[in-house]
Order: sequence, then structure tokens, then C-alpha cells
Amino acid sequence: MSADGLIVVDKPGGMTSHDVVARIRRLAKTRRVGHGGTLDPMATGVLVIGVGRATRLLTYVIGAAKSYAGTIRLGQTTVTDDAEGDVTATIAAGHVTDAQITAGLAALTGEIDQVPSAVSAIKINGQRAYKRVRDGETVEIPSRRVTISTLEILAVRRDEPDVIDVDVDVTCSSGTYIRAIARDLGAGLGVGGHLTALRRTAVGGFSLAEAATLAQLEERAPEVVNLSLEQAADRFFARREATAQETKTLSHGGPLDPVGIDGPYAVFAPDGRLLAIVSERDGRARAEIVLAPA
Repeated sequence: MSADGLIVVDKPGGMTSHDVVARIRRLAKTRRVGHGGTLDPMATGVLVIGVGRATRLLTYVIGAAKSYAGTIRLGQTTVTDDAEGDVTATIAAGHVTDAQITAGLAALTGEIDQVPSAVSAIKINGQRAYKRVRDGETVEIPSRRVTISTLEILAVRRDEPDVIDVDVDVTCSSGTYIRAIARDLGAGLGVGGHLTALRRTAVGGFSLAEAATLAQLEERAPEVVNLSLEQAADRFFARREATAQETKTLSHGGPLDPVGIDGPYAVFAPDGRLLAIVSERDGRARAEIVLAPA
């Protein structure tokens, strides 16, 4: 059986994130596998997978900032806001200038209220939005506050007369829909838009540079973990070393004295084992999750 830890996977196109989890379960020979943030089937790139006890770290991975390289096509609107859906409107975009595109993206940068794509996994009254759309309903999803810290144009390509392809680099908060950026840019310019390519380049501090393909993981199976529980925590959190007495207290769920570290942070035993993820509040350092084996 594979050890507890994280795997940084380079997800291929055409697979759901759940498909990747199912493959890793088979390779690692354990059911206890999860992912840290869904990628649409069309998208490729960084998908962080947790194995064993490391699945409990995924809630922090999901909340981390993410970076993407994508291509927005102006001049066509689709039902899904990406190339997976049928084209619902076509408006010639050849007249749109580079300056207008730059201004349109600038308006979508920073802290904004974004309406997620209607064809998404968000639940509306207990049912997935995409299912409601497929059943013929008009779905209204409430906006959510997101932060788009980087939205940089890499290239503007005018290879066809009526459409413009805009390659962008995006860094954003968790919960941001890159498809919605494409939709909103096109809507703001009056020509419609959708996403034709998306590659996630980083999740938190995890990047494509350390990502393994599924083929590479097949060769390593069942030892597919490339970051142990301790290594993963060290990468993602500030570190606190516990004494032997603190180790005993924390392992049983008890609080420690605060030390003034902005949390959440990772607490390690004297022998290097990861004990817990802790945050300080009300004058105590309390475990958010205890990771020490029972």
C-alpha cells in the first residue's frame, strides 16, 4: 500500500478529476484518495491528490490560490462558457482593438463579484447547476466575491477574420471560474467569449515542475506519493516543533500554549512526525485536525 502523502498530478485533457482519483486509488491500492480542487475535463495541469491521512490536508489545498494559462476566444458564446459546449451566438469580433481587450481584462482584475458559469457543479436548491441546465431550466447562480490578482495578456492572435484568440496568464483565489472570465470579457466587449484551452500551472506552492503524468505514476505504482505527509505540511504551513509533553497533549486533542505563529500551522513531534494542524485563538493553540496516528 502507498504511504500517506500528496501527489502532484499533471491531469490530461478529457478526464474528470474524479477519473484521476479513481486511477490513483487503483495504483495506490487504497480507497482513501481525494483531490484538492476540481479541474474541468477540458483542462489540464496541476491536480493535487491526497492519499491516506493526507486527504485531511486537502481542505487547505482547495482554499489555496491557483494559477492558469488559458486561451479566450472572442466572437463566440457557448452554453458552457468553454469549448465543450455548443455555440449559442456568433458576433464578428475583428473590430475589437488590443487596447479594448486590455481594458476589458483590467476591469475583471482585483476583488470582484463573479457569477459562476451556469454549467457547473454548484448546487442550486440541492441540485447541481449543470443538471438543471441540461434539463432545460434557466439557472441563476448568485455571484461570489473572488480575487483575481494577475490577469496578464500573453498574446493576441487574429488568425481568423471574425474571432480573436487571447492567451492569458491568471492567478486567482479559490472558487474563481476562468470560464466566467472569458464569458465576462466577451460580454463586456459586446462580442461574446468562451474559453478554448486551460492549463493549471500551480496550486499554492505546487507547480507543474514537480507534477507527474499518469503514465509516470503507473511506472512507480504502488509507491505513487511524491510528498510525504511531513514534506507536504512543511511546504504548505509554518512549522512548530513540539516538546515530548506537548506531543502527548496534542496527540490526545488537548490545547497547547500559543507561540504567536499566524495559523494555521503544522506542529511536529521531536522525532519529525507530523502531529496536527493548529491555529491560535482565545489564548490557546488548538488542533484543527490531528494527524498523529492513533
